[in-house]
Amino acid sequence: MKTNNISLFKREDVGGVVYAFVGNLVNYIIIIYALKGIGWTDDIIYGRVVPGLSIGLMASGIVYAVMGWNLAKKTGKNDVTALPSGVSTPAMFVYLYGVIYPLSYAGLAPEECWTAAVAACFLGGAIELLGGFVGPYIRKYVPRAAMLGNVAGIGLVWMATVGLFEVYHDPILGMPVLLIALIGLIGGYVFKKKIPMLLVSVVFGVVYAICLGRVNVDTSTIGFVVPFFSGAHIIAGFKMIVPYLGIIIPIEVYNFIETMDNVESSIAAGDEYNVGHAQIADGCCTMLSALFGGIIPNTVWLGHPGLKKSGSGIGFSWVTGLLFGASALFGVYGFFDSLMPAVIASITFLWCAILMVVQSFTDVPRRHGAAVAIALIPHIADVLYTYVRDALGSFGIFIEEGLTMNSSDQFSQAMLDYGVTWHGVYAMRSGAILTSIMWGAAVVFIIDRRLDKAAYALVIASVLSFFGFMHSTGLGCGLNTMNFPYAVGYLISAVICFIIHKTQKKLMDVPRRYDYV
Repeated sequence: MKTNNISLFKREDVGGVVYAFVGNLVNYIIIIYALKGIGWTDDIIYGRVVPGLSIGLMASGIVYAVMGWNLAKKTGKNDVTALPSGVSTPAMFVYLYGVIYPLSYAGLAPEECWTAAVAACFLGGAIELLGGFVGPYIRKYVPRAAMLGNVAGIGLVWMATVGLFEVYHDPILGMPVLLIALIGLIGGYVFKKKIPMLLVSVVFGVVYAICLGRVNVDTSTIGFVVPFFSGAHIIAGFKMIVPYLGIIIPIEVYNFIETMDNVESSIAAGDEYNVGHAQIADGCCTMLSALFGGIIPNTVWLGHPGLKKSGSGIGFSWVTGLLFGASALFGVYGFFDSLMPAVIASITFLWCAILMVVQSFTDVPRRHGAAVAIALIPHIADVLYTYVRDALGSFGIFIEEGLTMNSSDQFSQAMLDYGVTWHGVYAMRSGAILTSIMWGAAVVFIIDRRLDKAAYALVIASVLSFFGFMHSTGLGCGLNTMNFPYAVGYLISAVICFIIHKTQKKLMDVPRRYDYV
């Protein structure tokens, strides 16, 4: 089909459809697997969450196709490639493990958790929409190493480790599938006709799992699904997510920066999209998704330059959008979920995590490597705390309230007696994302000999700590709160940076070039 020499769909778009649909399908399976693990019912997962996500992706697929069409008409080019759209993978893991899982462990029922989650998603979409106006300013002042180090930390502790743990949980199935994926994705091997190796590994894994008897096909969810409007639930959920604003806000800041980065990569590839328009579209589609039960934000995906190189146009975007819409209405995701064992899904996010960690070191100046490294540590504290808490919880020992900075109970004292620096672990895991960003930024400024900027970063960290966005399980301020000592510590550190910055010419010998490695 062609109109004014602009192809609405062409043969090369088939590869784009496979990339966008199968890639998002893997994320869906991860979401379904995670939510079932904390007891969410099929009615919530397949009747609200999955259709809501699909409606959001349907809208974004159509919107990006229209943007591509308009760009083609404006520039007179007939080889414009649409922006790829999908569920934000980093945001997906942060929302699952930073918001939804803690709400579940706090004792909320699945219905209440979902209510809070759709409110968080809607708020995230609003923040992402605002990114179209304020995003360039944030990107200007927050060092790239701080943002990428933060995302790499999430990928390392929640995606890479869990992914590899799943492989070793079922090595007969997991290792061969992982090997095939790595041969293609890291080794660069590809079958003739440019068949994606990730697709090959997934299809092989499903067939292999069937042969091993690991699959029990479930068609019970297939059938017409009436979209569930969740407007009232979003309003009710806002008061439940206040303690998690320190998680939601920074990940959405990252999300619209991710959109900026990916749109800029499309500009470098030759398609001059408007960054602000893409961010506004992401925010609106995310809010639409939440209105129908979705809990994870949309974003512009990586991959535009590769799609353009393969000849994809605008057709893959609207076709993928319609496929998601049809899938939402006819409930096929339960079938796909039953067809793909968890270990196969885990391999895909293990791969994503590897990319995120590698990118955090290769896409920043070499000298900023220390900033990336320190940004990883708060997330290690987060996963360490979570594993200890959940391991004890599995034996009926629920210590969520006991394991605090000011705790003096017998359990905490016993851990200290055995050399576990538990106070620091607990404090660092609370608001780990913000802690990661602030320390990463401060170290970048120290490396760049801008102690004045490092001081500003530490002052901001002090303010965030004072109000409970960092080092506290909930918002609140006061001299007796567990977050107050950290606010003081950051403030003193900021003063030291200011003093050294003002006196360095008189008191310091600062070499022009210094390599700390």
